[in-house]
Amino acid sequence: MQVHVKDNNVDQALRALKKKMQREGIYREMKMRRNFEKPSEKRAREHAEAVRRYRKLLRKRMEREGY
Repeated sequence: MQVHVKDNNVDQALRALKKKMQREGIYREMKMRRNFEKPSEKRAREHAEAVRRYRKLLRKRMEREGY
């Protein structure tokens, strides 16, 4: 991952780097790797996330179609 520093503006480059890292999900992955997660817990978490994504998709679809 690269961020270019323009006109010696390090603050702006740091902001851009943080935004890229957030978009890529690096912060979330670092948080998850701090502690060991049992395989059964990982499966349950991933299933819950999938259900959450699916329900969100349904909500948006219903909103768009006007039900």
